[in-house]
Amino acid sequence: MKRIFSALVMLPLVLGLALPLLAAKPEKGQAKKKAAAKPGNADDMWVVSPVPELPEGVTHHTFHSAAMNRDVGYCIYLPPGYEKDTARRYPVIYHLHGAGGNEARSVFSATVLQEGILKGTLPEMIMVFPNGGRATMYQDSGDGRFMAETAFVKELIPHVDATYRTVAERKGRCIEGFSMGGRGSTNLAMKHPHLFASLFNQSGNVYAVSDAARLPNAYLGDDMERLRANDPYLNLKKNLEDIQANLRIQVACGTADPDHLVTVREYHAALTAAGKEHSYFEVEGLDHNQKKMIEGRKDTWFDFHIESLKRGGVALHYRKP
Repeated sequence: MKRIFSALVMLPLVLGLALPLLAAKPEKGQAKKKAAAKPGNADDMWVVSPVPELPEGVTHHTFHSAAMNRDVGYCIYLPPGYEKDTARRYPVIYHLHGAGGNEARSVFSATVLQEGILKGTLPEMIMVFPNGGRATMYQDSGDGRFMAETAFVKELIPHVDATYRTVAERKGRCIEGFSMGGRGSTNLAMKHPHLFASLFNQSGNVYAVSDAARLPNAYLGDDMERLRANDPYLNLKKNLEDIQANLRIQVACGTADPDHLVTVREYHAALTAAGKEHSYFEVEGLDHNQKKMIEGRKDTWFDFHIESLKRGGVALHYRKP
């Protein structure tokens, strides 16, 4: 049984899991040699290899990130009518993967979207699945080595808008993610609310990274100006007028997911205190499992984004089943 909470204040979810270091296995004859450690974010993890089998309508691509001087992978779902209806432009949902994942990890949601489009119950939309690194929280690292935020905001979004027939403006752009992707989508939406019509945080931790109790921050560094600029709670306050007027927020988490439920509730409370209308629900007995969360509500999973697009005046196209 699920438990639903409604509030006049509704906000995104942020899932952030710290990924442990991966130890290299010693070769034979080197048992006494200490295994080398790999950092949570590795330079060789920005393009999945090999590319796994992908759902219908999903293809794999790369773009070049000047900020990191490397290629970065992404998967994209194009709806069934995209190739034939060459005059139509489509809204986009950006879906961010969780910690330790890659661009091919969370494409299950594209299958749900495809099924709904073919049945005529969901409008034709594009979905983009970026590679956000192993544990970046979709933020730029303090040492400048991993530029996940810059690559997403200044490089991937412009690349997608230039390459595909998107509704290339805020009203046609949604963002969401699970776990680290929920946290990352919340970080990005609070910092850049002018880019998105809606945010859906799915079991993503939302941390006040400038809080002295959470320092030092191994990824962002110890520069307080940088920490404050990347604190989603401070950015909520800083950008509240824009968020109030233009960004719709939905947040969800399972009640059997204690590592994430605490900060998800904190974010929900912060949205409520700020007077920000939002949608919030908890799923009774659900652990940290995105597929279970989606499967229990396939028919309504995209409703929040769809309503946001409608309110923005985006023309939506439904196929006849």
